[in-house]
This record gives sequence, C-alpha cells and structure tokens, in this order.
Amino acid sequence: MEVNPLDLIAVKPARTSYLDHAATTPMVPAAIAAYAEQLAVVGNPSSLHAAGRRARSVVEAAREELASIYGCRPSEIIVTSGGTEADNLAVKGIFRARRAQDGRRSRIVISAVEHHAILDPAHALAQDDGAQVVALPVDERGLVDPLALEAELREHASDTALVSVMWANNEVGTIQPIAELAQIAHRYGIPMHTDAVQAAGHLAVNFQDSGVDALTVTAHKIGGPVGVGALIARRDLEMYPVLHGGGQERQVRSGTIDAAAIHSWRVAAVQVASELPARVERERELRDQLLARIVEAVPDAQVRGVDPQGPDAHMRLSSIAHVTFPGCEGDSLIYLLDSHGVQASTGSACQAGIPQPSHVLLAMGLDELTARGALRFSLGATSTQEDIDHVIEVLPTVVERARRAGLATTGR
Repeated sequence: MEVNPLDLIAVKPARTSYLDHAATTPMVPAAIAAYAEQLAVVGNPSSLHAAGRRARSVVEAAREELASIYGCRPSEIIVTSGGTEADNLAVKGIFRARRAQDGRRSRIVISAVEHHAILDPAHALAQDDGAQVVALPVDERGLVDPLALEAELREHASDTALVSVMWANNEVGTIQPIAELAQIAHRYGIPMHTDAVQAAGHLAVNFQDSGVDALTVTAHKIGGPVGVGALIARRDLEMYPVLHGGGQERQVRSGTIDAAAIHSWRVAAVQVASELPARVERERELRDQLLARIVEAVPDAQVRGVDPQGPDAHMRLSSIAHVTFPGCEGDSLIYLLDSHGVQASTGSACQAGIPQPSHVLLAMGLDELTARGALRFSLGATSTQEDIDHVIEVLPTVVERARRAGLATTGR
C-alpha cells in the first residue's frame, strides 16, 4: 500500500465527518431506545407460552408495519439476518427450485455491477450446481439496457432460472429501470429478484409496484440495527431453503427471529418513511454541492455514474457521490482522509495486500488504473453542510499526498 495506515494511528483529527452511509448508517435514537427496551423482554417468538406469545406479537406487529412501508403483504416478508442472507436465499433458493422443476433451467441472469452478495452466490452455483451465469453489460453510467435483457431471454427463456438486477448500485448510485426489467422477465415467464438494500431509505421502495417476484431489504442501511433484514417474496414463488432447521419463516428460512431487532427496524423504517421526501431533497443538495466543489478543488477529478445535472439525473441516488482521482490509489485516499477525520469508502477490494479495482467501474468501461483511484462519499440523515466543507478543506492536500506516494511507489 502507498500509505501505511499504522503511520496515521496517532493522528487525532479535530473533527469527524461520517460520509459512509452506504456501508452502514447510524441508528436513529428512537430505534436504539426500542431495541434496548425489547432486549430486556424474554421470549422466543416460536414458544407457545405467554412470553413467547408476547415476543410473537412484537414480531408480527413489526411485520405488518414493514409491509405497509415496503408495499407488500405481511405474509410476503421472510425475516433474515440481513441483506446478504436474503440475497443468497433468493439466488440459491429460486435457482434450485426452478432447476428441480425443469433440469434445463441452468442460466442465472444478473447485471455486471451486482453486489458480491449476488455475484458470489451465483458463481457458487456455477461451481457447485452447474449453473451458467450471464452478466448483462452496462453503459458508462452503470445502467442496464432493457433491450439486452430482452435479447438474452428471447434466445434463452427455456433454460433461464431467474433474473436478478439490483435496484440501485451501492458504489456509483445508478438506479436501474426495475419495473421495465421485471415486465420483460415476466413476458418470458422468468421470476425476477432485485437487491433493494441501497435503494431503501433514499427511494420509495414498493414491492407490488415494482413488479418483481422477490426483493431484498435490510435494517442497518436505514437507521436500524445490524443483523436483521428480509427477503420479500410472492407467496407462490417456490424456493428451496438455504438454512435448514425449524423452518420458522415459510419453511424456507430457519432460525429464531430476533424480536428486538425487527422491532427496532420497524421504528427506524417508520421514521425514514415519514421523512423521506425532505431527506432526499437535502441529500441531493449536499451531494450536488460536494461534487461541484470537488471538481473545482481537484480539476482532473471525474464524477462517475449518471450525470447529476443531466436529463437522467433521476436515475441516480441522492446519497452517493462517486469520483475518481487520476494518479491515486483509493485505499491511500481513504487512510489519508481518515487521518483528517473524513470517513469515506472505495469500491476497491484489497486482496493479499494488493489493491483491486472495482468490478463495477471496470464494467462501466474504466481501465484498471483509473478505477483504482475511486472514492465514494455517501450521505445520510446526519450529513451536514459542515461535512461538505470539511471534505473540501482537506481533499486537495490528501490528493496531492496520495499522488506523491503513488509516484514514489512506482519509481516515477
């Protein structure tokens, strides 16, 4: 790595700006209080005695409230431990059920920019179950062309098990035309799943209106606790379980439901739903200002994803500002920003100490060197004008230092 994080441990920034809401959000105070209150109450929701019935009533009340927020029936909510488990259940569960019905159905159609919670289960099925994974290409904005799905299914409808395309990308914030994609999938009799983890909290996610057959959401991206989420799935959608045990959730998901966690999620979701229009407008104002000021402060920086000022601006999340900086390594930028109290992220992975470019950016047509210089600032309910000012105050120095470190490493 160009910048050793150990060299920065002793640095204590005067202030901190948390701009990594796409990774996880601070819990809202009301959700913390609800969580703590319910934690003090004993009861397994599957038990038949009074304590169990009380816990069950908490779970079902939360399920009903969440159903009203996410536009589904309570019985369509399958509670999981979070987004990753829900995505695994969707991909593996639907694939195996469809394959059992018709052995020809070996194809899984996804987008090239999916989260690893979709990519990895799909490729695991390729390795273990003989699946064929088809990645739909995206353009330079990260958008899937519905015509690409149409062409794929026109030729391969009879051997396709499912389609899964994320609602909004977690790195660049591109929003996919989910309803249109679902219509195409259904035209060919193929079930469609969408990972809406990043969309919820920044868009009005409505299961019924979307037209999909299954949809993933999680609590900790909207101010709820880590460790609880859901796969929302039509009652007639056949799935095989991934976890085997008590079959608590429609016989496709086993495990004791965390009553405190789902109760806390309910409280957070209600608050977010009530504040959504104002929150989105505030995020958009801060995001646009941040992007404009970054380009002004670092003129060769490049904004990635849908143009926030262009005709398709509605196809970009209000919360995500994604920028690449030529001559920089993303991890160096992260460590240096952190030493100045700015907490952001990059889509790159680091394997065996070697920075890896984001598969999302590569799919969007960027070369590896450019993709490795990516930064993602993601906003949320606690983001302020002071946070934006803080970024702009420290960013030019951080970029300059990261570039010097990169030149020193390459010997240029």
